[in-house]
Amino acid sequence: MVTTRPHDRGLQGQWSLGQRAPLNHAEELKRSGPPLDVRARVEEVFSREGIAAIPADDLRERLKWWGLYTQRRAGQPAEATQANEPAALAGEHFMMRIRIDGGLLDAAQLRAIAWASQTFGRDLADVTDRQNVQLHWVRIEDVPAIWQRLEAVGLTTAMACGDVPRGFLGCPVAGLADDEVIDATGVLEAVKARAVGNPAFANLPRKFKTSISGCADQCAQPDVNDVAFVGARNADGEAGFDLWVGGGLGSNPHFAQRLGVWVAPERVPDVWEGVASAFRDHGYRKSRKRARLKFLVADWGPERFREVLETEYLEARLPDLPAPQRPASVGGDHVGVFPQADGRRYVGIAPRAGRVAGHQLAAVADLAQRFGSGRTRLTTQQKIVVVDVEADRVDDLVAALAEHDLQARPSPFRTGTMSCTGLEFCKLALAETKANADHLYRELERRLPGWDDDIRIHLNGCPNSCARFQIADIGLMGALLPHPDGGRAEGFLVHLGGAVGGDRAFAAKVKGVRVLATDVVDYVEALLRRYRDRRSQGQSFTAYVQGLDGQELTAFAAPVVPAEASAA
Repeated sequence: MVTTRPHDRGLQGQWSLGQRAPLNHAEELKRSGPPLDVRARVEEVFSREGIAAIPADDLRERLKWWGLYTQRRAGQPAEATQANEPAALAGEHFMMRIRIDGGLLDAAQLRAIAWASQTFGRDLADVTDRQNVQLHWVRIEDVPAIWQRLEAVGLTTAMACGDVPRGFLGCPVAGLADDEVIDATGVLEAVKARAVGNPAFANLPRKFKTSISGCADQCAQPDVNDVAFVGARNADGEAGFDLWVGGGLGSNPHFAQRLGVWVAPERVPDVWEGVASAFRDHGYRKSRKRARLKFLVADWGPERFREVLETEYLEARLPDLPAPQRPASVGGDHVGVFPQADGRRYVGIAPRAGRVAGHQLAAVADLAQRFGSGRTRLTTQQKIVVVDVEADRVDDLVAALAEHDLQARPSPFRTGTMSCTGLEFCKLALAETKANADHLYRELERRLPGWDDDIRIHLNGCPNSCARFQIADIGLMGALLPHPDGGRAEGFLVHLGGAVGGDRAFAAKVKGVRVLATDVVDYVEALLRRYRDRRSQGQSFTAYVQGLDGQELTAFAAPVVPAEASAA
């Protein structure tokens, strides 16, 4: 048995210590009835009687277990976010999140999503950086029809939100790339079958994010997930997984830590269940702000977490694995044309900062069948990939996609720009992101023609880092800022030099730099011009920024001087 340490003795709501009495409203709510049971009420009551019939706890909390969040009421400015509780900003429509584990979609599934968007979601959809699709403008009356259509093709919204295992990340070209350590598709599907809909994992202390990938580029973001299985070979050359735990972003970011073990493919489901169960039983449930696994791992350390995992949840210890070499930087946008291991090609396309239309998704499904096998993938960078394309048909596919504003050969600015949902729909946001991101990359294309360096610019509406601004080259975090006219206006705080991979680091928050949303284009243009003028040959933006001391960083990131912004 593991010895209790001093930080365990406080009342943290840990089930493993017999602390079963709920210590906050969320825990009371989950104890009062399984949140997954809300589905029956949606189908039998709420969809017939409308949103007014939904009790507050179901509306604000339990519906999340089926991928439904109330949407921000139209027209609410950023000031309303600070002045009100999120519930006060809710309108009568919902965001619906469809979980797409590993980003894997066939043509029938993509058409079902397109149909739901066009029929019930005002022809709008967002491809997220967790390989999901989010619909907007959904009425509770229409939810059962959407569920029926999605489930008929093998999709679900179950456990897409809530205190549950969220959608699993995987490499979008698993089984296709010729340099992958291992094809993790089967493993990911086995874990999904064990997790989704399982009541044993429907009441975790908080959300639980998983990455399972054998990608050589580690594109499935293992650094920032609660648990990650990272493709690795043991001393005998056998392909399996390196196990990491405790990653996560938000207002208190942590990088995942290695446990120093190797996991054979057939053991992954049991090990995943062990990690999830350890989180369920030992995780902190008192404060929602400290309920993520990253806080438990930070307190315990990886050695103790491994001990608990092996002695309490696994039947046999896991073999040691020395730290494998990591890529210096992690790839992952998959935009462009690339060879598959079987000689065919895959084509990655960039929507507008993750925003697509339902009719565009329908077009992708049609083109994937016409030029490939019908299979498509979503990436962790808000991109779409069409796979299994014969080499001599690539150019025709690229041209056909471009007709729908789906670019396979976009500028680095369009490729590298991501954003969260933002003020348009999110009740927590302090800034609009999708429209600002779209305007930003288009203006940069116009003002900096010929730019050919990779650059990652992530816009986030609040500190929660849904668009991972803390690991971007340029991370812009929404804030309500003083305006020269004496009022307050939407704007962004600036974070520079974030990265994952062998040189991983969280972006440095530049103290004192606040940029109004109306000035973002000028500011980023000036920043990129300074970088281009001062860098060493071949030096990336983040490598340049990470080489600056505090004073140099402040000078580099200083607000725009008008003359510089207009300089040629």
